[in-house]
Amino acid sequence: MTTPLALPDEVQVVNVGLPMFADAVRAQGRPVQHVDWRIPADGDLDAVRALSNLYGDAGAAIDEANTEVVRRLNDGVPQLVDVSTFGEAVPGVEGRLILHSGPVLPYAEHADPLQRSMRAAVVAEGWAADVAEAEKLLQSGEVSLDAANHHDAVVPMASAVGPSQPALVVENREGGTRAFSSLNQGPGEVAWFGRDTDAAIARLKFLADTAGPSVKQIIAETGQLDILAIASQGITMGDDLHMRTQAATNLLTRTWLPQITALPDAARVPFGQYLAGNHLFFLNLAMAAAKSLQLWAHQVEGSSIVTHMARNGTTFGIKLANDDAWYITDAPPVGDAMYYSGYGPDTSAKDIGDSAVLELTGMGGPAAGNSAAVAAFLGGAMSDAAAATESFQAICAGASTRFTLPAMGFIGTPLGVDVRKVVETGITPKVTTGILHVNSGIGQVGAGVATAPVSCFSDALKALAARVA
Repeated sequence: MTTPLALPDEVQVVNVGLPMFADAVRAQGRPVQHVDWRIPADGDLDAVRALSNLYGDAGAAIDEANTEVVRRLNDGVPQLVDVSTFGEAVPGVEGRLILHSGPVLPYAEHADPLQRSMRAAVVAEGWAADVAEAEKLLQSGEVSLDAANHHDAVVPMASAVGPSQPALVVENREGGTRAFSSLNQGPGEVAWFGRDTDAAIARLKFLADTAGPSVKQIIAETGQLDILAIASQGITMGDDLHMRTQAATNLLTRTWLPQITALPDAARVPFGQYLAGNHLFFLNLAMAAAKSLQLWAHQVEGSSIVTHMARNGTTFGIKLANDDAWYITDAPPVGDAMYYSGYGPDTSAKDIGDSAVLELTGMGGPAAGNSAAVAAFLGGAMSDAAAATESFQAICAGASTRFTLPAMGFIGTPLGVDVRKVVETGITPKVTTGILHVNSGIGQVGAGVATAPVSCFSDALKALAARVA
C-alpha cells in the first residue's frame, strides 16, 4: 500500500545561487536564507586550477607569507622626514625625465588629461617656452617619460612631475624602505586635474619655489611626522583618506600652525592661503606613507597579496608581492558617480592615478564604512558605505589595528588584497576617486567609485600558480 504524499505545513528555505528564487519565496511570505554563491572564478577553468593549487598544496606557505605581508602593512610607521626635489632625492631621476601616474605608455597613448599635465610639467621645468613647444618635445622623445612607481614614488590623478618639483620623503625605518610623492597641487586650475593653462603652470612653479621650501623648513623645525597617526584620527572623524581628507588636513595644519606663522613674510601668506584652500593636501602624504609600506610588503616571497595598483586613464595595472611584472588591462570608467552640472559618463575620462595604493593599505575604499562623504556616492546611506568596506573584507587577508571604524563597531579596516580571493569571488577593489573631463582640459567634472577590472587579477593569479608549481 502506497503512503499518500503529504506536503509540510511550514516551509523554511535555504536558497543557494540565483537570488530570484529567494525573492520568489520571500514574496509568498515564507522565511528564506539566501546564500550568495557563484561559480568560482566565473567558470574560468585555468583560474579554477590555479586556485586549487594556491589554496591546496601551496596554500599553507602562501597563508604564512600573507600573514607576514599583513604584519608589515599594519606595523610599519612611515615618517615624513624631509622635503627635497625629485631630481635630488628620487632614484633614477636624471636629465629631462617626467614621472607620471599609472603604468608606462608612449606619450601618444596617454589619456588627454595626462598629456596636458605632462606639457605643463615640461614648461614649468623651463624646457619649453609654451605648451605647443612642450608638445613637440614630448612627441619627439626629447623629454623621457616613466612611471613614478618605477622610482619608489606615487602621484595622484593626472600628475606628471619633473625634477624640480618638491618631493615628500617618507621613511619606513622598520622595513628600511623610502618612498616619495609630490606636493598636492590643490583644487581648481591645476595640472593634476588635466589642465595645461598658464595658471596650472604657475601653480607648479609656486610649489617648487614657495610651498616645497616652506614644508621643508617646517619639518626641519618640528622633526619627523608620523603620517599614519594623523591618518588614523582622520578616519575616525569621517575621512576615507582618499576621496575625503579634510579632517587629516585640518589636524596637520593645526600641528604645523606655530611653524607656519614663523615662515618668512614672503612665504607665510601665499603658503597659508594655499594650505587653507587645499582640503586634499594630506592625500599625497598618505600615498607616500602607503607606498613605503607596500615596498616593504613587496619583498615577501610567496605571497598572493597585491602590492601595486595604478591607473593612467588608459591602462590599469597591478603587481603581486615579490613579482616585478605588471599585469595590465584597460582602465575602467568611474561609476557610482556624482557629476557637476552639465557633465556625465560621456564627458568623463577613465580611472586615473596612483592613489589606489591607499586601497591596498587599509585606506580609501576599506575605510568607506565610517565616511558619510563616501556614502553619498554609494546610495546615500551609511549601510551603503558599510557594504563597500564589507566587499574589501571578502577579498583581504587581514584587518588593520591602526585604522578603526566607529560606525561599524570599531572594526579594523580590511588590509592586504589577496588575489586568490579576488579571482575566486569575482569581487574586485572599489577605488574612491575624482573624475576628469575626457578631452576638453577643463579639469575635474565629478567624483565617484571605480571598480577594478578582474582580468589583470586573473592573469596575476595564473602567473603566481605557475611560479609555485
